[in-house]
Amino acid sequence: MSSEPNAYSSHPPRMRDTTIVDKIIANGGVMSIALFFVVCCVFFSLTTEAFLTAPNLLNIIRQSAPLLIVAAAMTFVITTGGIDLSVGSVLALTATLSAAALQAGVPWPLAIVLMLLLGGLLGVIQGYFIAYERIPAFIVTLAGLSVIRGFALLITGGYSLPIDPMSPFVDIGRSWVLGVPAPALIAVAVLAIAYIAFNQSHFGRYVTGVGANAEATRRAGVNTRRVILWVYVLSGMAAAAAGVILAARLGSGSSNAGQGFELDVIAAVVIGGTSLFGGRGSLIGTVLGALTVAVLANGLILSHMSPFFTPIVTGFIILIAIWLNFRLFRGGGKGR
Repeated sequence: MSSEPNAYSSHPPRMRDTTIVDKIIANGGVMSIALFFVVCCVFFSLTTEAFLTAPNLLNIIRQSAPLLIVAAAMTFVITTGGIDLSVGSVLALTATLSAAALQAGVPWPLAIVLMLLLGGLLGVIQGYFIAYERIPAFIVTLAGLSVIRGFALLITGGYSLPIDPMSPFVDIGRSWVLGVPAPALIAVAVLAIAYIAFNQSHFGRYVTGVGANAEATRRAGVNTRRVILWVYVLSGMAAAAAGVILAARLGSGSSNAGQGFELDVIAAVVIGGTSLFGGRGSLIGTVLGALTVAVLANGLILSHMSPFFTPIVTGFIILIAIWLNFRLFRGGGKGR
């Protein structure tokens, strides 16, 4: 009798089952944060009266726009195995300089372009030391966090710089388009571009390759140093865009803006399933992670809890998310 498998053997179903299980394991981080996001929404819907109202939901989307924009860029950074701790300081500096430029009579479109270029330049400087001088990203961006925030404080003396409320600049953060906040539309556009770049472009594959195995990617002909440099340029420009949006929404530029912002960004990316060790990232997970952070902050306030309780909850969520990703999904996959 022939030993070859036939169409009636039980092997094909087992192969299909294995494929489904592998997909579940591979997307475990995204699935876990999606489930947690739904649980949070249901919980706050039942415990507060205002959470599910249209004004509150639109407010969450508007306030989370800077977080979504920077978290999208941070997904690229962390997928390479790096990290950028300076995004909060870049946000503060560009918000401050936006107000200063407008006070000096710089046309608002030119002010926006200059801020984006400044963010890119700061990314180039930090990316150079990380990619070409081989200094750990944590050290470089930690120094950047301090130096860049210091420049913002030096420029303002610790005070806020007001922006003329009649300037078209403020419409970036305050206007509505077809009933949707303008910052939300900007965030959606950035996320769409980031998703295509991450999942459907050579650059996205190079980013994942650098994080998974930088040496193998280099031997395949990819300029890995340039890839690393560019992810920090993107991170700097995203933080600058967030600074512009925040300044426009608040109507002022403050050197104290973005305090702890980098932690919220990293939390959004990590709890969304992107590996801190590089080589695995998810833009969808990042979006869910950022929205979860925003929903928690909003829901806790509506529940009349102290705002100082939010970082405690966020810290526990990061710990649980990492435990789920490593212990249940990755660990489970290795143990089978």
